[in-house]
Amino acid sequence: MKVLVPVKRVVDHNVKIRVKADGSGVDLANVKMSMNPFDEIAIEEAVRLKEAGTADEVIAVSVGPAQAQDVLRTALAMGADRAILITVDGAVEPLAVAKLLKGVVATEEPGLVILGKQAIDDDCNQTGQMLSALLGWSQATFASEIVLAGGKAKVTREVDGGLQAIEVALPAIVTADLRLNEPRYASLPNIMKAKKKPLDSKTPEDFGVTVAPRLSVLRVEEPAARTAGIKVGSVAELLDKLKTEAGVI
Repeated sequence: MKVLVPVKRVVDHNVKIRVKADGSGVDLANVKMSMNPFDEIAIEEAVRLKEAGTADEVIAVSVGPAQAQDVLRTALAMGADRAILITVDGAVEPLAVAKLLKGVVATEEPGLVILGKQAIDDDCNQTGQMLSALLGWSQATFASEIVLAGGKAKVTREVDGGLQAIEVALPAIVTADLRLNEPRYASLPNIMKAKKKPLDSKTPEDFGVTVAPRLSVLRVEEPAARTAGIKVGSVAELLDKLKTEAGVI
């Protein structure tokens, strides 16, 4: 069984985001980029499935600029067998990504698609669900555990009330949550081996998909600075402020 893992190139999670002076977007000049952390978890899970003998091949795919080869090489160093880059300049909305991934699924015919539940740059949390709808496949989101057996996937999901266990038929779409696993570090020998693994380049035209944005960004602003707190003299005063000033009770 093939496992397809989409990965996204984002601003590294340790970098403090800066907004451009004109408010048109985020300043990416000389900023460290890396693989979306949730996608690292998805790659790790796919590699573990292969190591357990459940999967035969792990394919990493990314939609983005030519520089996204970096995150694909990281995925290959972590254990993916080959990679596909769909080259697109500029931002791509979740629906367009889902349509491109649908084209990749039609070509590769994987039995399972694992992707991060969301990207840390836009936090949309939409691509997995949209891909499931476009394919007509079962979906299990926010997975904290995946067990494959008998043509089905038993997935433990993290929900507001705790944990929920569901069973979905394969092929299926699974989105990875934070506690699914701890991604491995790519060793130097594996990084060197990754340079020789196949990395194919595609374009949206190869899949007949238009990636023109449907939304327009009017302005990007930094959140307001947090103001200093105050001390209250009694519980009664606290309750009064929560009611009259904060409006939370």
